[in-house]
Amino acid sequence: MVDPNQHDRFVLRQRIKLTINQYEFSVPPDEGEEGDGAAFCFVEQKRFKFKEDIRFFADESKTSELLRLKARQRFDPRARYEITSPDGAKVGEIQKVFGKSLLRSTYTLFDTTGNELCVVREKSMAKAIFRRAVGFVPYIGGFADWLPIAYDFDFIRGEEVIGTHSRRRWKLRDIYTMDFTADTQRRVDRRLVLATAVGLDALQAR
Repeated sequence: MVDPNQHDRFVLRQRIKLTINQYEFSVPPDEGEEGDGAAFCFVEQKRFKFKEDIRFFADESKTSELLRLKARQRFDPRARYEITSPDGAKVGEIQKVFGKSLLRSTYTLFDTTGNELCVVREKSMAKAIFRRAVGFVPYIGGFADWLPIAYDFDFIRGEEVIGTHSRRRWKLRDIYTMDFTADTQRRVDRRLVLATAVGLDALQAR
């Protein structure tokens, strides 16, 4: 069993399915070693549900639940998503900042008591706008996610970037790398990092 709070770097891979979103997390090996490491967390999100409910498990057998990400409200672009442990204890919350996200996807993370932890924001405003513009181009818009347009995020606390979330280019399926080595004080629960990584993909139907 891998304890996410003992690590600072993670890899998230999306599996290609028609009616369900599935993901797996791994911890990358030490620098200089090849590969992305063995999977330690399996995630499943059923599409077309009226209220989001994303489950995190230790493996594909789904016998050991690790986390749950659930929306408080239905059909609300400003809804908060609550992350809880198997016993129901709150890990944190995610909320999309709707106005700012029209041009540049932005989220706020909250701790267990509802206090703001950090802001998660697309790294480049110019690339965010360009990616949105491409989506409206006839015949091209449907393939926008296949283009090598950066879909990267910074986790910002005050003026400091404490973590990054980067999408690998030219991949058939989405693969992301999270790096929180800059969060030396470990202010952000790494379980919240995992939930946010999935949310940045699944909640935007990517």
